Amino acid sequence: MVDLLAEARPAAAGAPASTPASTPASASSAPAGAAPPLIALRDVRRSYAGTDGGPATEVLRGVSLDIGAGEFVAIVGASGSGKSTLMHILGCLDRPSSGQYRFAGQDIARFDADELAWLRREAFGFVFQGYHLIRTLDALRNVEMPAVYAGAGADAREHRARTLLGRLGLAERAAHRPAQLSGGQQQRVSIARALMNGGHIILADEPTGALDSKSGAEVVALLRELADAGHTVVLITHDRAVAAQARRIIEIRDGQIVSDTGNAAPLAEAGAPPAPPMPPVPPSLDARRFPAAMAAGVAHTARPWTEMREAYAAAWSVMWANRFRTALTLLGIIIGVASVIVMLAVGAGTQEKVIARMASFGTNRMYVVPGGDNARGPGGVLTEADVPTVRQAPHVAAAMPMLRGKVTLRAGNLDSFVNVWAVTTDAQRIMNWKAARGLFFSQNDERSLATVLLLGKKTRERMFGDQSPLGAYVLVNNVPFQVIGELEEKGATSGDSDDDDVILMPYSTGSRRLLGTTQLSWISVLVDKLENADDAARGITEALEASHRVRDFRVYNRAASVKAQEETQQTMTMMLGLVAAISLLVGGIGVMNIMLVTVKERTREIGIRMATGARQRDIQRQFLTEAITVTLVGGVAGVMAGLAVGAALIHWEVPVVFSVRAILGAFGCALATGLVFGFMPARQAARLDPVEALASE
Repeated sequence: MVDLLAEARPAAAGAPASTPASTPASASSAPAGAAPPLIALRDVRRSYAGTDGGPATEVLRGVSLDIGAGEFVAIVGASGSGKSTLMHILGCLDRPSSGQYRFAGQDIARFDADELAWLRREAFGFVFQGYHLIRTLDALRNVEMPAVYAGAGADAREHRARTLLGRLGLAERAAHRPAQLSGGQQQRVSIARALMNGGHIILADEPTGALDSKSGAEVVALLRELADAGHTVVLITHDRAVAAQARRIIEIRDGQIVSDTGNAAPLAEAGAPPAPPMPPVPPSLDARRFPAAMAAGVAHTARPWTEMREAYAAAWSVMWANRFRTALTLLGIIIGVASVIVMLAVGAGTQEKVIARMASFGTNRMYVVPGGDNARGPGGVLTEADVPTVRQAPHVAAAMPMLRGKVTLRAGNLDSFVNVWAVTTDAQRIMNWKAARGLFFSQNDERSLATVLLLGKKTRERMFGDQSPLGAYVLVNNVPFQVIGELEEKGATSGDSDDDDVILMPYSTGSRRLLGTTQLSWISVLVDKLENADDAARGITEALEASHRVRDFRVYNRAASVKAQEETQQTMTMMLGLVAAISLLVGGIGVMNIMLVTVKERTREIGIRMATGARQRDIQRQFLTEAITVTLVGGVAGVMAGLAVGAALIHWEVPVVFSVRAILGAFGCALATGLVFGFMPARQAARLDPVEALASE
């Protein structure tokens, strides 16, 4: 075992030896020119504020002592004597209320939180009565922890951790969690953890208190071997038989040192070999090199990717250990993300359907109809000559004369009274009216007054059933016409109009051969852009008013109505998204609540991590990573759930349009939720007092 322990404490070749202190309770200063002791306390006091405004309790009352490198010191005293508080101060887990603590000649009071964290992981290794192993990690990961915060590489620290566990007889238990180990095995794991970064100073607080006599003897023997290998060992105990194994015994009573045997071993058996000479101080702890070593150590951290990988690995471990609670937390995020995706997809699908339906009737379209706004004013007439005037107005892409009437349509022995619309070939562009089957009439048909027509879907079904009407001849007011096409389905419009129950023919044919009038029912206008609809309407009004010298017409701005409907639909979609986002917010609050509970439940774990050298930012990163990991998993699951629900809605013929932006936005909001709502619990965890955290249940 000694070879392991010698390896656990790297040699410090060339470093000057320190003279161990052998002063009693009132320690004297080191001789002039001698290296300062590794640890020096001068009149250290520690008080705790009273509860409910009561008087403060003084636990340590003027403790002064020196501990040199390589000493094996036992601090013995009854419960409540202040020995554990003294150990916490020695291990930089706590600060004295007054007095001075100098480590390697440096005043600890000047160190900030990061410097104290570096000192804990560089110089100290803790062995606790309650083992203080993290229950969610196996033995190997528990041992590796100090090296993780020291920035060691994954392969190097795993090799060292396995070596330490193997030499301590726990090689086959490396993958076991603390609950699967006996008390003695857990204590050996904690010793291996204390040695992970070298363990130059081992602070053992009642290491045998929770063990049976055999296991306790094995642990004490391990500590003695550590001392023989050159480690500085400070053993805190109330058992004088255990304390007798040390080379120096300090007794503390009521917060004061009452006796100190120095380096003598009064209880050693006769003929026992003399204590080994004090080893040299490790280079990083040598008084002359210590400030530079600390500055370099604090500045050295692992690569950001390595730190994040370790944080995520720990987060997965915690999530898996608390699977049921994690699943409930994930549920809120999943519902939130899925709701946002589905709501926005349904809103976009509905909007697209509405716009497409409006587009089938022409979106950028308006009408000029005869008759003024005043019912008592002139009736007004629109003629073919007004069409070029309208066409020349600003932002007008096309204008078309239209005649509407009622005719008798006969096909075979079937008669029907239907609407007839006489239009130009521009109807395909302006009215978005195209032939579903067959052909639309041409400019040549217009010029020749051809007796051709197209049937609306409902008219075709009523007159021809399922048979194709293409090429058939029908009578329109007893005038024979050939059916050259069938119009695309548009659906019923408002009022008594149905654009699928019509027949369409060339304007010239309808006006001159069928209806016998050139007075237009209206002029259909196509606007170049939807946003220019208002300007186009004003231009048309001004042009026609100048031509007629009176406003005997009206302009129906359908394009403006379409634009308003589109904006309304967008607003409704946004409202749906906001309603769904509320569920995501609720999920985020659930994450915060769970993380706050987690911090409270894992307070001791936080203390353990701090004792092994974790900085405040390490703790904050750990808990923030856990919150983000929960929302990350929930976000991915939410996206998948949202897509699955959307697919089901599509199967049920619900209009759904997925947006990559909406999906990425929902996923990003989930991550932001974890960051925002996880920050406060993470910050709270990072600010915990190490001593109070270790003492929590």
